[in-house]
Amino acid sequence: MAHRLATTKSILNQQQQTNFKMYSNINHWVESIIDSENKPILPILTYPGLQLTGKTINEMTYSAEVHFQCIKTIAERYPSMAAVLLSMDLSIEAEAFGTPVKFGEEDVPSVSDRLIFDYAEIEKLEIPEPDSKRITEYINAAELASKENFGKPVFAGTIGPFSLAGRLLDITEIMTGILIDPDNMHILLEKCTSFLLNYLKALKNVGVNGVLMAEPAAGLLGAEQCDEFSSRYVEMIVDEIQDENFMVILHNCGETETLIDSMVSTGAKGFHFGNAVNMMSILPQVPADRLVFGNLDPVTLIKHGTPESIAVATKEMINKTKAFKNFVLSTGCDIPAATPLENIDAMFF
Repeated sequence: MAHRLATTKSILNQQQQTNFKMYSNINHWVESIIDSENKPILPILTYPGLQLTGKTINEMTYSAEVHFQCIKTIAERYPSMAAVLLSMDLSIEAEAFGTPVKFGEEDVPSVSDRLIFDYAEIEKLEIPEPDSKRITEYINAAELASKENFGKPVFAGTIGPFSLAGRLLDITEIMTGILIDPDNMHILLEKCTSFLLNYLKALKNVGVNGVLMAEPAAGLLGAEQCDEFSSRYVEMIVDEIQDENFMVILHNCGETETLIDSMVSTGAKGFHFGNAVNMMSILPQVPADRLVFGNLDPVTLIKHGTPESIAVATKEMINKTKAFKNFVLSTGCDIPAATPLENIDAMFF
């Protein structure tokens, strides 16, 4: 099956490699996708590569080499993917601040408790250096991937500022805090933003071409709250880090139909949506020169479906979005590590 996939997509893959080598900046990659008649797809696909390497999530978490080999096997099995993605581990930024994290052999690490228990602690919170704890291994994996000649962009993954603040303080507490103590919430968000900027600069310096920034907690906000407590801080990051060599793709897997204007206001060059929304409600709201990614269900459809049902759903999504040249088919979020590879293969018909 893998050989058939590589063969049927070889011409497209060769063209993609030629295009990315030809273009001097990431803007041209965006333009090449918009102009393409046969668009590549970009599912959020990293952890299933561990099935091909014989390694565990826990090993990948602590080893840049294991991380790199995992994404390399994915790139080799699915050469027509639009880009190479590093893993989405949304615990490492909170862990760098000192938040406790739960680990398991087969589970993606997750925050196990809050760091801040009193708003008074926010003022004293120190901003960690972007080489704290496991972040060093992630940056090293990014450097290995950037040096590999994949012939296409390499994107890292990070959390967004509001979602990071929610992990440090607890999401219920931050939702309360923006109502009763917005000044302290802004101080916390400024510290999260400062840290993320330094982290992204480190990733950019080792050669990655952009970042998929996950800001799921912002989906809990109303439009005005999203402007004030999420988008303004994402915009600060975009303004400083995004250029012809590096792009930001803003991900929100919540109920975002009423938040599109706020998300677009950040200036990000791409937007990624979860399967909680109908893409046909989203696409008309996004400018035609920004890429839009989404949004096949990674669990119900991709992990637990059949190759036949996945192929049908993939074709249906491509067909119904055909009028939108800036659309790139993806999954709504990470494809779980234990997903059968034949199910993933079915997306690459």
